Amino acid sequence: MNAPLTEQAVEHERRALTETAGAVVPPARAPEAEWLAAAQRVAQIAAQHADHVDREARFPVEAFDALKAERLLSAMVPERFGGAGLSLADVATVCETLAHGCASTAMIYAMHQIQVACIAQHGSAVPWQQHVLTRLVEQQWLLASATSEENIGGSMRTSACAVEVNDGRFRIEKMAPTISYGAHADGILVTARRTAESPASDQVLIVTLLGDLELDKRGTWDAMGMRGTCSEGFRLVAGGVAEQILPTPFADIADQTMLPVSHTLWAAVWTGVASDAVNRAKAFFRAQARAKPGSVPPAGMRLATAVGLLQMMQARLAVALDAARAAHRARAAGAGSDAPLSAMLNFASDMNTLKTSISSTALDVVQEVLMICGMAGYKNGTEYSVGRHLRDLHSAPLMINNDRIAQNTASLLLAQRPTGPGRA
Repeated sequence: MNAPLTEQAVEHERRALTETAGAVVPPARAPEAEWLAAAQRVAQIAAQHADHVDREARFPVEAFDALKAERLLSAMVPERFGGAGLSLADVATVCETLAHGCASTAMIYAMHQIQVACIAQHGSAVPWQQHVLTRLVEQQWLLASATSEENIGGSMRTSACAVEVNDGRFRIEKMAPTISYGAHADGILVTARRTAESPASDQVLIVTLLGDLELDKRGTWDAMGMRGTCSEGFRLVAGGVAEQILPTPFADIADQTMLPVSHTLWAAVWTGVASDAVNRAKAFFRAQARAKPGSVPPAGMRLATAVGLLQMMQARLAVALDAARAAHRARAAGAGSDAPLSAMLNFASDMNTLKTSISSTALDVVQEVLMICGMAGYKNGTEYSVGRHLRDLHSAPLMINNDRIAQNTASLLLAQRPTGPGRA
């Protein structure tokens, strides 16, 4: 983790960036084979330490040292700020690849990229936010998120705390029941009410850095799965310049960027975890077949079922990535705000069902794998073990609770008109 910047150093760099805005010369974009190979190298390192990370509920230090060395933390930063400028589909592939090695590593990486996308999409015209993006590339900063809050339930669309802004400076204090990897992050994006008089749903998103930030740990993270995410609770206090508040209302950030990117990258992570489990089932099945040449092992039907379910997950993710590309093209063409209401409702419900369907199906896949591998999969420490996979995936339906999402989807579907042949 990098040393905290002093306020004077931050201001100096902000001014330097403002004076040289537009002068950044981006590097050539790495070819697909290059960044995919980098992700595979990191996944191998993550896999070597995954069991220890899980057992000790510790941050996957080795994997993130490797991610920084491969410069993959800036993968989604636009090229004009020195990043790789990878698309959402590219980053989803990185997440899926990392998940073959360690689900916690992949999930942290996905959550980091969600924060990068929010800044890039909604703050890149602000000099201070430009400074964050360029420094992230240089220093390979890790960004976290504080959207949950005590006494408001699981809804990130409401805040109890409010940001105070005076003379161009802000202060925020928030009681967050969970900030995943907060103690290991170089910056945290924080939601809050716009003012003390604002309703709970009128929120802003604030980019805070280590030099601005005080974290008082409250509670531990001893969970069933995703133990390496270190999602402890904190009292968060931060202050800085008003430019750290993203200019776009959080409701728009959530709808346009945070939720679509979250659901897509999370789905990629869960698909990667399920895929690794299926690979273990295939290896077990082949070992059984070699032991009794000329016969098909009894687990053959379950393996076919698991493979079919995994393929449905992969196909559903591919459809979502196509939809995300189309939505991105529409926004880039300036058509996002003028898109028909029906199209906006369809996209929102599609993103919701992506999350609920893949989070549920991934568990079904690994349950089939457990039945295929039997005690060899149930026991820890074997080449066929899937206990960690199963425990990690039990978090999937809870990350923005599937019941809450299904209720929201039902409301969206109620507002949509049926479509069919010859009907728009």
